[in-house]
Amino acid sequence: MLSGAWLILLLALAIVFIVLMTGKVRMNAFLVLLLAALFVGLLAVDPPLVPKTVDGKTMPGIIECIANGFGSTLTNIGIVIVAGTIIGAILEKTGAAVVMARTMLKLVGKKNSPLAMAFSGYVVSIPVFCDSGFVILSSLNRALAESGGISLAVMGTALSMGLYSTHTMVPPTPGPIAAAGNLGADLGLVILMGLIASIPATLAGWLYAIKVGSKIDIKPKASMSYEEMLKKFGKLPGTLQSFMPILIPIILIALRSVANFNTNPFGTGTFKTIMVFLGNPNLALLFGVFMAMTLAPKINKQVYGDWVDDAIRDSAVILVITAAGGSFGAVLQATGIGGVLGDILSKYNLGIFLPFIIAAAIKTAQGSSTVSLITTSAILAPLLPSLGFDSAMARALVTIAIGAGSMVVSHANDSYFWVVSQFSDMDINQAYKLQTGGTLFVGIVSILTIALMSVILL
Repeated sequence: MLSGAWLILLLALAIVFIVLMTGKVRMNAFLVLLLAALFVGLLAVDPPLVPKTVDGKTMPGIIECIANGFGSTLTNIGIVIVAGTIIGAILEKTGAAVVMARTMLKLVGKKNSPLAMAFSGYVVSIPVFCDSGFVILSSLNRALAESGGISLAVMGTALSMGLYSTHTMVPPTPGPIAAAGNLGADLGLVILMGLIASIPATLAGWLYAIKVGSKIDIKPKASMSYEEMLKKFGKLPGTLQSFMPILIPIILIALRSVANFNTNPFGTGTFKTIMVFLGNPNLALLFGVFMAMTLAPKINKQVYGDWVDDAIRDSAVILVITAAGGSFGAVLQATGIGGVLGDILSKYNLGIFLPFIIAAAIKTAQGSSTVSLITTSAILAPLLPSLGFDSAMARALVTIAIGAGSMVVSHANDSYFWVVSQFSDMDINQAYKLQTGGTLFVGIVSILTIALMSVILL
């Protein structure tokens, strides 16, 4: 049996390897995670190099362990990731994302345009990647800044923080889905807890934008007015129709979680069975896909063929990286490092802050929130029982705590940093003050919110 110190050293070396290869060398995270899994497996010796029988049980070899982890991850969340990506692509192409932003603007008024854009980001980034969401809403953001005489520093930061809050903490964005899958968390609970935690995060981002962004004057120079921008899409979908592809799957998944409560609020008969069936994330997101298609003026081959093809291609990268993270996690679990590290960390009583700290360190070092979510959840999966986070609610809160950490911080090694800065006319120093400082502030507010939730709910 290998010593606990050697296993911990292996884990530390694996994390450094992942950070350096993805952040400095810029090797694709899929290859890096598989190499990390192989590296740990070979040097840990447990699991053995080849399958064998021990005490009547078949123990997988390293390659089998990697393959099993890869396949089981895709089994759990593959369809959900693809379906969520398709929904996001259709919302973008039909102008439904703009409708959502316009709805938020009506609720708070033009005078509160930064708040409107922050909550537009909160909604849009649930199914749409934050960088895509920023690009989609950039014209609207710029037009509102010009018409309201507001610095683009304020508007860009408010939108960015709103998008980032749900991007990192609320499925069906692929990162939180992958983390939930690795941790065995109930997706419905993750959505509910993520939506709650993202509200203070979004408000914190808005406040940061108002306080810090207002000191930096960036003229919007909008290419078209707000009214002209709305006409760009022609006939836009209705408000309720635009929200349905997001709301219906979330409601169904949430009802499934409620149906599975120990108190059996829906009884134990046919109604519960139906709710559990309809709320299966795979089926719920599939409903969302076909609802999204109804947003198009005409459902034809372009919608169910070309648009879906494009979205599937976009989702492929996330799928293989997520599955490779599952392989890495499976190898870590097989080495027994979870029990060793759990015994050590439990003495420091870091609680819910531990996932946040690990995710923040990985995010800051290598830049990708998705890689941070996947890697951190793979590391923590075998630790949860020894850390006292084995209940359904605890796993959900750990998932969003990792999401909060994966915000901290967005800087020059993060593609989103450049999307926000370039589309908001920020120079590098302004971007560090607004985007990097904003993600630090929002991440801290998020984990404090989650810590309070854990005190109440655990």
